[in-house]
Amino acid sequence: NEHFEYHGQCDLVLAKDPNFADGLGLDVQIRTKLVRFWSYIKNAAIRIGNDVLEVEGDAEGTVELRYWMNMEFQGPLLVDTTIGGFPIIFNSRDNNANKKIIQIDLSSKYPGAMIEIQVWKEFVKVDFKNPTFEAFGNAVGMLGDFKSGKTLARDGFTEIDDFH
Repeated sequence: NEHFEYHGQCDLVLAKDPNFADGLGLDVQIRTKLVRFWSYIKNAAIRIGNDVLEVEGDAEGTVELRYWMNMEFQGPLLVDTTIGGFPIIFNSRDNNANKKIIQIDLSSKYPGAMIEIQVWKEFVKVDFKNPTFEAFGNAVGMLGDFKSGKTLARDGFTEIDDFH
């Protein structure tokens, strides 16, 4: 629940839990891009088990989504495509498909929970819908501690609160 501004270009761990879904493991990473005096999320990669889905924003705003499925650019996405056994749902919200939405439905293990990636032109957003302690309670990363909301350092104990 903290608001802070980070303007740099690097890869960041949003959430990581090696024990997610009975040991499948979860990694959610974002890659930022620096533009003059600000930065934005350009890529997001999600790993569940041995599967990896990476999504990239596109400054040209093309209709086709730029993604890699298990390291294959524009890899096959069938109706029953999954990541770690969880269904992937692709859709777009507007007529010219500038906004693309990818949902990973975690309901089979965590009822109602979902990871959603939104892409609008070059901007990428990752959102955890209906998060529960069972699903994300042990995750570490930039999202902070699930129970307390505290932002902790890599040691898991030191609280970071100087976001100036």
